[in-house]
Amino acid sequence: MPKTLYTLEVYLYDAPVSEEFAEANPVVSRTIEIRGDQTLAELHCAIFAAFDRWEEHMHEFHLGTGPRDWSRGRYGCRGPLGLAALFEDDQPTGDSTRTSLNSLGLAPGQTFGYWFDFGDDWYHQIDVAAIGEAVPRRRYPRVVARVGESPPQYMEDEE
Repeated sequence: MPKTLYTLEVYLYDAPVSEEFAEANPVVSRTIEIRGDQTLAELHCAIFAAFDRWEEHMHEFHLGTGPRDWSRGRYGCRGPLGLAALFEDDQPTGDSTRTSLNSLGLAPGQTFGYWFDFGDDWYHQIDVAAIGEAVPRRRYPRVVARVGESPPQYMEDEE
């Protein structure tokens, strides 16, 4: 039985970058293919690597009508590294390590959000570009396209 494959376009749309970087890179995006049986935590790892980040931080995914709308749920890390560390009892509605992409009811053309580093606030818009079938024996998730340079994770690293 073929497995479902999601093609996701991940755009950096609000981030702590310099004016020079933003002017030189008006669009920064990565296209990622990931199987439907893989989790949001695996998608986080793919995004983290695709944007050449090196220091882990808290993160969460927002499901709703757009990237900062979580009316259909917030999915993040539970426990000591989750939201509770910042916001006391404010826990995500779903655990990203246990939530598969298939379970989200995604459709082509749908947009959702990914928020990385709750201090520096890196916001991403994720567009569901296509849903198809995974190629057997191919490793997923994988980056299939890159637009723009990866910004340095910290402004002081730009110098």
